Amino acid sequence: MKKFLTMAATCLIIGSAQAAERPNIVVILADDMGYGELQCLNSKGKIKTPGLDSIAKSGMIFTDAHSGSSVCTPTRYGLITGRYAWRTKLQKGVMTGGDSLVAKETLTIAEMLKTKGYETVMIGKWHLGMKFDGEHKQGKGKVKKGAKVTHGPIDYAGFDKFYGFHYARQMDLWIEDMEVTQNLEAEEMLPKLTETAESYIAARKDSKKPFFMYIPWNAPHSPVVPSAEWLGKSGINKHADFVMQTDNSYARVVQALKDAGKFENTLIICSSDNGTSPGTSGVKALTAAGHDPSGGLRGMKADIWDGGHRVPFIVTWPGKVEAGSRCYDLVCITDLIATTAEIIGYEFKDEDAVDSFSFISSLAGEKGTREDVIHHSISGLFSIREKQWKLACCPGSGGWGSPRDGAALKKNGVDSPLNYQLYDMSKDQAEKNNLAEKHPEIVQRLRKKLDAQIAAGRTTKGKAQTNDADIKVDKWKKGSKKPKKEK
Repeated sequence: MKKFLTMAATCLIIGSAQAAERPNIVVILADDMGYGELQCLNSKGKIKTPGLDSIAKSGMIFTDAHSGSSVCTPTRYGLITGRYAWRTKLQKGVMTGGDSLVAKETLTIAEMLKTKGYETVMIGKWHLGMKFDGEHKQGKGKVKKGAKVTHGPIDYAGFDKFYGFHYARQMDLWIEDMEVTQNLEAEEMLPKLTETAESYIAARKDSKKPFFMYIPWNAPHSPVVPSAEWLGKSGINKHADFVMQTDNSYARVVQALKDAGKFENTLIICSSDNGTSPGTSGVKALTAAGHDPSGGLRGMKADIWDGGHRVPFIVTWPGKVEAGSRCYDLVCITDLIATTAEIIGYEFKDEDAVDSFSFISSLAGEKGTREDVIHHSISGLFSIREKQWKLACCPGSGGWGSPRDGAALKKNGVDSPLNYQLYDMSKDQAEKNNLAEKHPEIVQRLRKKLDAQIAAGRTTKGKAQTNDADIKVDKWKKGSKKPKKEK
């Protein structure tokens, strides 16, 4: 009986969305905001987050949601395309400029929604490759007002409008569509993004056309530059102040939807691209205040452990998603495109969204459709999660955390089974007890599954696809280089 009711609930969500006025879809992504930064996820947290806590009360909190990677660029690629970024030429690290990582032939979430009559706008950080014309080429000094932009959200992802910047080292630029229109200071970026989102929503108060908004904030990523009104508000440090300001920006977008009469017919998804940065967040000050930005998980940004990629994930949709609910299903940010496709009735081709699973059933209280997820660290190292089991295919953090892989390999010895890490996440969320030696059969099975999913070019059902580059899982065996620390 319960199964029948939940199936009926799923049909009700999809059917009502397709039959009536199509819902607006708003995706808001923080930059370097870990799982434990929100009080609704971390009751022991010391940073006040009333905005996101309120949004969570109106919808559903996912407690086992993951970004596509433990760093920025790969996660954003996965969100836009529904494909793991390690299938591309980007095998480790992040991009700074150059050709777009999103290929022209790859379907994006914006392109898909436009086929169903949606207006599409991106307001925020792109970080998937960008070029500037003439004297303003990437890396040739400050890009000035008037520079033309290519390889961005308009020409490579199909957005109708773009307001924002490329990546953290270029927060002195304000781009509108395909042109730099202003030079500004880094501390002006978050307020300007927030005000732009508010204005966009207000301008659609009387419009009947559905819209898709993708709002990837610049914060609380470095440079850590809270506005004067937020400076000192946390009583901890600037990072905590910046988290509070970011939280307020989420709340302002939701309030703008309410003011415009759009909230009741809007699906809102709030998340983050990866864990909190250990290099720029002032971890010592946070720890001294009793705040754990990873919320009890091991590791932080860049790491293969869950603190690197398990992220806040909140969904609200009035009348469709139960207020104050929690979901324990496994989901990934790559799943956004399949979920929205199911809502609007879009049929994928074989090559589309190859690593994206709809979580509509989870929103209805049914069992989720994703059975496993592949994680990727800044060094290009892998782990795979299936139900309670997580296999990390490296001896250390895979990132900036301690021990790093070289040190762990030296300690364990080259032939040690402990150079793989197996954790039972149902009993060991902190990933302290490596069971690889005790359960070699599970290590072998999960490793074969990982290899098969890599080779297939997809994790969803369908015709096998081709990866864009050769992919090596055990690169740590030859001694991986230390990943660059963030400035």
